[in-house]
Amino acid sequence: MPNLRKKLPSANALFVFEAAARCGNFTRAARELYVSQPAVSRMLSRMEDHLGVRLFERVHGGIELTESGRILYRAISDGFSGIESAMLEIEARATGVESVTLSVSTAFTTHWLMPRMNRLNQAFPSVDLRFQLISGRIGGPLVDVDLGMRYLPESEIDEHSVLLMPEILLPVCNPPYRERALRDDAAQHGDTIIIMDDGERGWHDQFDAFAQHRRLAASMLSFSDYAIVLQAALLGQGIALGWLNVVSHWLIHGALVPAEEQLVMTKRVCYLVTPPNRPVRPIVTQIREWILKEMREDMEKIDRAYPALGVAETLAGSGHAGWPVAAHM
Repeated sequence: MPNLRKKLPSANALFVFEAAARCGNFTRAARELYVSQPAVSRMLSRMEDHLGVRLFERVHGGIELTESGRILYRAISDGFSGIESAMLEIEARATGVESVTLSVSTAFTTHWLMPRMNRLNQAFPSVDLRFQLISGRIGGPLVDVDLGMRYLPESEIDEHSVLLMPEILLPVCNPPYRERALRDDAAQHGDTIIIMDDGERGWHDQFDAFAQHRRLAASMLSFSDYAIVLQAALLGQGIALGWLNVVSHWLIHGALVPAEEQLVMTKRVCYLVTPPNRPVRPIVTQIREWILKEMREDMEKIDRAYPALGVAETLAGSGHAGWPVAAHM
């Protein structure tokens, strides 16, 4: 340890370096550390001079780690994660409460997790659950969290990723809207299509009723947050694209119903992911398993409630280990 102190201009240099390397930008690192950007730049220049190597290359729009910088960042990141885990364990021993932070979408939190929060609290009474909420499409690295939900390409799936379920889509609306559409002939009067953003515009054409012009998209409602998209559908404002892993609670309880009895399974797959630079605590594993169990039970209930959808058959044909669910009786 004395040798380490001699190799650093100050202990604070480690925190500044870690923040700059993780953020990829001196300005964002300064904002996180509540200091000025020149202060960050000066500290890292002193650190480079002290070590006698360059740690960063300045590139357009930010910074990139050199090979030496990457070596140092891996070691510091692992070290900080270990220290943080030890402090959390000490805190849990002292208070009897463990904090767990989830990185999930506002929609998943609002429409899937909140309706079953009492069961979660009963299962884990000594857990202080915290959220890093993502508005819109979930993505990005896991920073300062214990568990995240992400759609991953095959190249990014590793031992830190556990399959939740393949992406399955279903048009949904509330029961009065569906009854009104059936009564008034939606092909003639048209539907209101609710979308999350322009990237989702035209989603209804994936489904036969719209592609074959048995239903007509007469107007659009657009929101930037999927939680609001589903809220609009719950209030009867139109038809929304339902991600089955988000809308399952409302389908089971009848607040939302299939607007068309057709599922679309995409090539995307949803995983529960733990950060590679943070040890996975037993409580995080237990919460992950609880989410997996709840999701599996949801799919079984939907299959029983709406047998014409063929949820079990769709999951069975997905080619992913861990599925299918048990078929409806």
